[in-house]
Amino acid sequence: MATDFSSIPIINISPLLAKSDDPKMAEDPCVLEVVRQLDKACTEAGFFYVKGHGIPETLLKEVKDITGRFFELPYEEKTQIKMTPATGFRGYQMIGENITKGVPDMHEAIDCYREVTKGMYGDLGKQMEGCNQWPQNPQKFKVLMEEYVGLCTELARKIMRGIALALGGSPDEFEGQRAGDPFWVMRLIGYPGVSTVNGTNVHKNDIGCGPHTDYGLLTLLNQDDGINALQVRNKSGDWISAPPVPGSFVCNIGDMLKIYSNGLYESTLHRVINNSPKYRVSVVYFYETNFDTAVEPLDTWKTRANGTKKFERAVYGEHLVSKVLTNFVEE
Repeated sequence: MATDFSSIPIINISPLLAKSDDPKMAEDPCVLEVVRQLDKACTEAGFFYVKGHGIPETLLKEVKDITGRFFELPYEEKTQIKMTPATGFRGYQMIGENITKGVPDMHEAIDCYREVTKGMYGDLGKQMEGCNQWPQNPQKFKVLMEEYVGLCTELARKIMRGIALALGGSPDEFEGQRAGDPFWVMRLIGYPGVSTVNGTNVHKNDIGCGPHTDYGLLTLLNQDDGINALQVRNKSGDWISAPPVPGSFVCNIGDMLKIYSNGLYESTLHRVINNSPKYRVSVVYFYETNFDTAVEPLDTWKTRANGTKKFERAVYGEHLVSKVLTNFVEE
């Protein structure tokens, strides 16, 4: 369970990245200091910022800018890539179509998943079969996003090597059968700003995205600078702000890592409320296990949880599909 944290820690992960594929990385004191900070953040908050991640700040800005330009297009053009069950739940959602715990979210989005060919995962993956729907306008949208996904996938893999050490395992604990062929999800999200009519704020405190936890291993959030909207709930139920830190990612752990850690690491509830007059863009990348992996607590939980196993195994693909089917309302 997360603690009564009052802020989100910032971790410089550059020493970890420099040694992430070194067989002796676990012997490096600089790496071990990053591992200690990751462990503390995952135990106390389930959230942390990372800097020194190596992805150019210009690219972080470019993916947000091109996403914002898409959302500025006329509704009729955006719906040319409309999401439906027939598209494997890939494509554009208008404001209010995404549902969190029964309540429409005040955002619009493009949902993307690792592409799943017919029969790739048998019946387990049938709902998710399909190709991503990339807009033709703005130009170079697909090329830019695919580059970004590749870099985020590699970055998340390396962070997970540090988290594996934090849990007392080997650096490659989450590779091979667990996440050696990782599934990924990306949501490109736009949150309308608050309007003012006759001096009164309209739609102030509307829930841009309702309280939820993420589904997989690790989330990398690239949020607009200068707009404070993300909130994380601590143990006492207080909502703690996670304001943008330019050039950084906000990271948080998901449901599958909570199971792997036997509850030592919490997949913490979070929500989005955009009370700024500015439109807010958020590019969220989710690093997941292999789609058909059965997830259960690692053997290392025995030394960190007094020998009590708290979770039974869960199949990631089943968990994802159950969430996707309840997060979408078709017109």
